[in-house]
Amino acid sequence: MRPTRLSPCLSGLVFLATAGCSLRGAPSFPIAGAYFPDWMVCGLVGVATSIGLRVLFLLTGLDALLSFRLFTYVALGVIAALSVWTLVFGP
Repeated sequence: MRPTRLSPCLSGLVFLATAGCSLRGAPSFPIAGAYFPDWMVCGLVGVATSIGLRVLFLLTGLDALLSFRLFTYVALGVIAALSVWTLVFGP
């Protein structure tokens, strides 16, 4: 088989498409004071932490001792999300 070559036009499109990439990582866009991809990652970590702690609390029987379950799990998720924001994306 003969190796195929990209045409100059197609290779130019490839270079143009990857021109926004850099070695510093993904770009963050401030939207209404929040950096767009960063807050989504922190929110997903908060939700995953909250679900994981709920399962852990159910397995250990600690969930039955909680009086305000919804507020407890929301607060734990917010604490996890803000911790990730501070540790990973902070100054």
